Amino acid sequence: MKLLFDENLAPELVEALADSYPHSQHVHENGLGASDDRDVWDYARSSGFVIVTKDTDFYNRSLRVGAPPKVIWLRLGNCTTAAVEMLLRNSEQTLTRFAASEESCLTLGRR
Repeated sequence: MKLLFDENLAPELVEALADSYPHSQHVHENGLGASDDRDVWDYARSSGFVIVTKDTDFYNRSLRVGAPPKVIWLRLGNCTTAAVEMLLRNSEQTLTRFAASEESCLTLGRR
């Protein structure tokens, strides 16, 4: 599964999680850091990425239009990059099931 980390997440997550989620990218790697959400959405869809975000915009878009791309909404509040990394590592089986499902979005963290 290839993850595309939104601009509200640290670019360091790409390298930190490369063993679990190879070929993942951060929006800044593609010049999409300050782009409109639609541009990020289109890039993720055409390139086979799952968007990972702490922002409700992609989550809401996913509910409206469905996948692809799929969206993982992290509900962690203000936290460290290490906390995000740990959540994604500990949720690897959940993410694998999500990727194979018909669901368009997944919420991880506080509900």
